[in-house]
Amino acid sequence: MSHPLLTISEIHTYYGDSYVLQGVSLTLRKGQIAAILGRNGMGKTTLIRSVAGLTPPRNGDIIYRDKSLRGQPPYAIAQAGIAIVPQGRRIFRSLSVRENLLMPTSVLARSARASNGREMGQRWDFNEVLKEFPQLAEPSG
Repeated sequence: MSHPLLTISEIHTYYGDSYVLQGVSLTLRKGQIAAILGRNGMGKTTLIRSVAGLTPPRNGDIIYRDKSLRGQPPYAIAQAGIAIVPQGRRIFRSLSVRENLLMPTSVLARSARASNGREMGQRWDFNEVLKEFPQLAEPSG
């Protein structure tokens, strides 16, 4: 069996005093797909936000490609290859699809550096996006 790509170990996440995720664990290997199901308010979005560093867990760990994400800022986690794709909102309506996808390559994203001065994670590569979603490369007509 392949080495885990993402391991979530016993994370506990809160919003203030509200205890939302209580010891959630999950392991994903390369090529696997997982679906997180549940009613409203069950913690699905909180789990994704915890992995992305937007609502960091108080306890537990998240390991991505053999590196702990614990204590990493959201931009570093995004540069490592984890991102949230919103449900049709939180985009810049005045920009094209291509321009919205290129936002992570902006001057702000390029200027993010690790404390030792080296770049963190992998760069967003628009050509890789086009390989996954070739219809974005087709001229609209």
